[in-house]
Amino acid sequence: MDSVKNYTESERIVLLEDVSLKKYTSFKLGGTADFMVFPQQEEQVAEILRLCRSEKIPFFIIGNGSNLLAPDEGFPGVIISTEKLDTLRLECGNKIYCGAGVKLKTLCQFALEHSLTGLEFAYGIPGTAGGAAFMNAGAYGGEMKDVLAECKYIGEKGNITFSRGDELKLGYRHSVFAENSGIILELCLELQRGNHLEIHEKMQDFMGRRRDKQPLEYPSAGSVFKRPAGDFAGRLIEQCGLKGYQIGGAQVSEKHSGFIINRGGATCADVLALVEHVRKTVHRETGVLLESEIRTLQIPQKSV
Repeated sequence: MDSVKNYTESERIVLLEDVSLKKYTSFKLGGTADFMVFPQQEEQVAEILRLCRSEKIPFFIIGNGSNLLAPDEGFPGVIISTEKLDTLRLECGNKIYCGAGVKLKTLCQFALEHSLTGLEFAYGIPGTAGGAAFMNAGAYGGEMKDVLAECKYIGEKGNITFSRGDELKLGYRHSVFAENSGIILELCLELQRGNHLEIHEKMQDFMGRRRDKQPLEYPSAGSVFKRPAGDFAGRLIEQCGLKGYQIGGAQVSEKHSGFIINRGGATCADVLALVEHVRKTVHRETGVLLESEIRTLQIPQKSV
């Protein structure tokens, strides 16, 4: 790992060693990563990726860690944070260009400041713009697909390229980046002119609904399961008597059954066991096989 340390020192990129993943994931659990780097420029991201690939160093891209389950064993490699890719600019009166690390809350407030509508649904989603594009995040009848016009990203060969329109393959909690392993650098969102007061009221309404219905007082990764066709995961889970069910420190929320929360001291193993128990129980009782939408940071397999 010395090559990573030497590179980041020479380029003045923030580098942390032996990083507790609990500090960088909304679930507040997980072990220790060997290194965590915070590139400030797109070219630095590309160079770090090239270095990791050439030296066969495991790496993982993280935004706000709000939809991520980190393993108890930690991660023997480099976590690349997009946190400092936080540029924001307005072009053509209705197009917002933002770095992948921009928090959705910040992005929504920027749109409000310029009286642009279409992004209100994202206000309160605890993620970054890059993460939202990667999974086509959505809520309250809106999704990134409605506003995302273009993404700049690093492809598998290390080249910086663009995808637009249908090339993004935006579907329910899915994008082309789940297929091509592209690393998102910047987004272009195309919004519409709107009434400042109406946009503000809509944002506050959505935030109020989240506070009322979601267990925001506990660490979690948001809604755990994708919405099954014609139903809701939370309703099925509650129907099966699993509201409040607990394994270790992980619990099916008593406020919203679609959430699994960290009641205190939960491990990754606790959460995974609870997810599997919920899936098996709901499948047995209803015939519906729930699909998790939480990403798990995979530990690289050692060759034998």
